[in-house]
Amino acid sequence: MHLVPADRAHHRTIDGHQVCEAIAAIGDAGHVRAWADRFALLADPGRLALLLALHQTGPMAVSDLAVASGMRDPAVSQALRLLRAAGTVAGERDGRIVRYRLTDAVIAELLEHGVLGRAD
Repeated sequence: MHLVPADRAHHRTIDGHQVCEAIAAIGDAGHVRAWADRFALLADPGRLALLLALHQTGPMAVSDLAVASGMRDPAVSQALRLLRAAGTVAGERDGRIVRYRLTDAVIAELLEHGVLGRAD
């Protein structure tokens, strides 16, 4: 049980080798926190709807995203601010219009592979 941290080494285990494999699989606590934060972004239906729309269609303006998602413009703007702060989307100005696009490759890959797609 070489991977068990010193503060947990005195705990009784049933299958020590599996404990070590599980610790290796969990990895760094910061990495786990980053994944939890990413999934927290996806846990909101409104944000997920916006990400699905952006993934499928490419850059879109707030008003168009509002119509597509059934959300109000202020709610879309608020969700996009949060997604932008997390580095998940970015806005590109086109004159007076700002079009948002998906920038998080990991989220795009999840959406592409259907992990978060429609339930059939």
